[in-house]
Amino acid sequence: MSKKTDVRRHREARPAPPPARSAYATLLSAADRVRASFEIVCAPFDITSQQYNVLRILRGAEPEGLPTLTIAERMIERTPGITRMIDRLEAKGLVAREVRPHDRRCVYCRVTKKGLSLLKLLDDPVEEFNRSAFRALSKAELKQFVGLLEKTREVHGSD
Repeated sequence: MSKKTDVRRHREARPAPPPARSAYATLLSAADRVRASFEIVCAPFDITSQQYNVLRILRGAEPEGLPTLTIAERMIERTPGITRMIDRLEAKGLVAREVRPHDRRCVYCRVTKKGLSLLKLLDDPVEEFNRSAFRALSKAELKQFVGLLEKTREVHGSD
C-alpha cells in the first residue's frame, strides 16, 4: 500500500471535526496567512504591520495625538510591548512623544511629518493589498463576512 493511500484512509476514518472547531482553525489559519502577506507589504518601508497600525491610529488622532495606553487599546492585534514599539518608531523619526502641562503623568504620542509621509507612500500598496487579500469574495460575500466576524467578535467583548 502506498503512503498516499494510507494517508487518504486515515483521513477518511476520522470523523469530521465539530463545525466550531473547524471555524476556529480556519479563522486562525486565514488570519495568519493574511498577516504574513501584509508583512511583505510593510517590509520595504522598514516597518512591521503592528508599527503600521500604530502610525495609522496616530494619523487618525491628528492633531491632538493619543496617550500610549489609548493606542494600545485601539490596536488591531493586542501587544504587550507598546512602549517598546513607540520607542522604535520614535527612533526612526516617525513618532514624537510629548508630556502635556495639564497632566505630566500621561505621555501623548503624535505621528511626525516623516511618519505621515511614510503613511502616504503606503496608502496605495495597502489599499491594493486589501483588495487582493479578499479578491475571492464578491462585494456581497465580503459584507457578509465582515458582519459574521463582527458578530463573533462581539461575543468576546469587542472594544
